[in-house]
Amino acid sequence: MSNKREKVDAVIVGLGWAGSLMANELTLAGLNVVAIERGSWRDTSNDFPTTIDTDELRFVSRRAIMQPTAVETLTFRNNPIQQALPLREFNTYQFGMNVGGAGTHWNGMTWRFLPYDFQSYSQTVERYGKNKFLEGMQVQDWGVTFDDVEPFYDKFERYAGTSGKAGNIKGEKIEGGNVFEGPRSRDYPLPPLKRTQLSMIFDKATREMGYHPFAVPAGNTSGAYTNPLGVNMAPCTYCGYCEFFGCGNWSKSSPNACILPAVMQRPNFTVITESEVLRVNKAPDGKTATGVTFIGSDGVVWEQPADIVVISAYQMDNVRLMLLSGIGQPYDHKTGEGVVGRNYAYQTISGAGFFFEDEMMNPFIGAGALSQAIDDFNGDNFDHTGHDFIGGGVALVHSTNGRPIGYSNNVPPGTPRWGADWKKAVKHSYQNYNNIYCMGNSYPHRDVFLDLDPEYKDRHGQPLLRVTFDWIENDKRSAKFMADRSVEIAHAMGAKTVVRQEPTAKPFSPMDNLSSHTTGGACMGDNPKTSAVNRYLQSWDVHNVFVCGASAFANNGGYNPTGTVGALTLWAAEAIKTQYLKSPGPLVRV
Repeated sequence: MSNKREKVDAVIVGLGWAGSLMANELTLAGLNVVAIERGSWRDTSNDFPTTIDTDELRFVSRRAIMQPTAVETLTFRNNPIQQALPLREFNTYQFGMNVGGAGTHWNGMTWRFLPYDFQSYSQTVERYGKNKFLEGMQVQDWGVTFDDVEPFYDKFERYAGTSGKAGNIKGEKIEGGNVFEGPRSRDYPLPPLKRTQLSMIFDKATREMGYHPFAVPAGNTSGAYTNPLGVNMAPCTYCGYCEFFGCGNWSKSSPNACILPAVMQRPNFTVITESEVLRVNKAPDGKTATGVTFIGSDGVVWEQPADIVVISAYQMDNVRLMLLSGIGQPYDHKTGEGVVGRNYAYQTISGAGFFFEDEMMNPFIGAGALSQAIDDFNGDNFDHTGHDFIGGGVALVHSTNGRPIGYSNNVPPGTPRWGADWKKAVKHSYQNYNNIYCMGNSYPHRDVFLDLDPEYKDRHGQPLLRVTFDWIENDKRSAKFMADRSVEIAHAMGAKTVVRQEPTAKPFSPMDNLSSHTTGGACMGDNPKTSAVNRYLQSWDVHNVFVCGASAFANNGGYNPTGTVGALTLWAAEAIKTQYLKSPGPLVRV
């Protein structure tokens, strides 16, 4: 038996970026909303003041604001014939463990996916034919287009205070911005961050190579800013403490800094922290949800009744909660049937490390998204006719930090691991090392998926989520291509030593922290046989359940997912406000 709370209009599971944005939109529409968050309350002033926030040992080495594996973990294997084992140490899957979720500790790169990313199947077939897809690939369109969600990208950037320079406003290409981006309605709310020496070297070299460099759009404020909710943000100080950290300066876009200060003041919003949702409860006919069951911080089991359930936790948790709740048919890789767990994707990483001889790059001047990039090889921005893969990636250099613990690992090949020569190399490399980092497209494959582990359970007796993943052949080929381009760029920049980086050349290990960008498993689309939610992120089977987050991506783009998570959440919120509340039931395309 569980204790029962008073019924509300909507309950939100997880209060990260997606949950906070949904809470903001629904409370503004007048709904009574309760959010349930597994982690604790985090407040900028109390939890991330500048006297505390710049603690690398606490927040990077010991991951103070991330979910410990002892609280929750998952099991991993490379292929379906292996035995999956639980991950017991911090790894590439970086779950948030607080109000704000992973949005509290992210770096801030605020990308819009390319128009091609939303329609990779149809546009590839139109240009190259169906034979362009390698065997086993399950590429499919998202059910929405870039033009559908562009207004919501714009809305998210206004909430977040994004810094950048447009490269395409209403079809007009603008020098200095990303000329490959989809047409936007207007420029960013703030100009780009200041450029570093590294950015200028990269910019000059790539421009001379015929490419199109631009400043990466940043969730790090380049100036004072007040967002549409009346929340004030301060200019970034380039301290270099972004990833793994909060931001005590109110300069990094996060739910804690941008959304929650406004939402928390509304009487129709309540947040329950340190409480874990066990399942979504369904009516006897299984066609609607009645609310959720959760365990409170005191260990008491509660039921929260609600007319609408929004699942908006970390991508992995969204999929697991759907499977635990029996929402949608689980994916079966043997038959190819089922939708929940299908189309899981990671991020295809490659690049090149490089060492200059005598530069002064001052890496202590940094911000999470202080980067210069080229998009010439991302998505379908170049002709793939002569290539045996689809996709590619963005190539960038980033001045994120020069922190004392982690940065000492960057020394040239052949350097002793200790002693006087190691110290000399560390001293020299500090001012002369960086790398070209390529975030690549990742496409779904029949044998890459998520499901419930049949053996391992959590502390509540529920199955852990099982990840079955390895690099697929298409993504290995695109990573090799991007590594080749990275080596060429590093030499053009004048590097003395260049170290090729192609992690896809060996089996994937979750202990290699290449990227935390995981997507899919509850993907959106127009076909209920291949998607878990429709184009409005509404469950096909349980119409008052909406699933928001990167779990909805049908494939991963060559960027980090946060901007697209925000845009799609706002798109779904608009559908709830303008369609669902007026006529509850399965939404139709408009």
